[in-house]
Amino acid sequence: MSSPNRYFVLNKPFDMVSQFVSTHNVGLLGDIDFDFPEGTHAIGRLDNHSEGLLLLTTNKKVTRLLFSSDIPHKRTYLVQVNKEVSPENLRRLQTGVPIKIKGGVEYITPPCEVKIVHDPEMYCDPGDRLTAYPPFTWLMITLTEGKFHQVRKMVNAVRHKCKRLIRVSIEDLRLDDLAPGSIREMKEEEIFRLLKITSAPAP
Repeated sequence: MSSPNRYFVLNKPFDMVSQFVSTHNVGLLGDIDFDFPEGTHAIGRLDNHSEGLLLLTTNKKVTRLLFSSDIPHKRTYLVQVNKEVSPENLRRLQTGVPIKIKGGVEYITPPCEVKIVHDPEMYCDPGDRLTAYPPFTWLMITLTEGKFHQVRKMVNAVRHKCKRLIRVSIEDLRLDDLAPGSIREMKEEEIFRLLKITSAPAP
């Protein structure tokens, strides 16, 4: 009888890829001081310059349930950009901006939730790595899709540069006060409830 699947929430640090193995000289998940079980992999990867909530599991069905189902699932990012964001640019981000996607195709992002945040520490532990010189703005952006580097491309489209990008939640699964590099193991029933997905059939 196979052992039950296990689920982990990691606050992925900056300059680490969402992989255990790479041909490049980069920080890896295996560098974290934690004994992950065999078969653990990341769901909804973050690139090495992005930080925050990363779900790891031994359950191979979760990617399909979460990101390939007919029901969209919300992902929320705390984003630090250079300069002050004007009301006009905030409205443009909320209503849709043109970005380039795979193949150089122009794509208009659908309406999404965007707001200015004055207290980023209320949503996660941002640490001391402030990379933008004043003035800068923290934004909270919630999407139900994830084109390649979409958030970065969106803020670039309104002439701002993304300085930090921290994923703080997927649906009701939140980073909260989990420190960068720290891990929280969760039960399947709880994590599926927070992610708003139904139990996967046995493999």
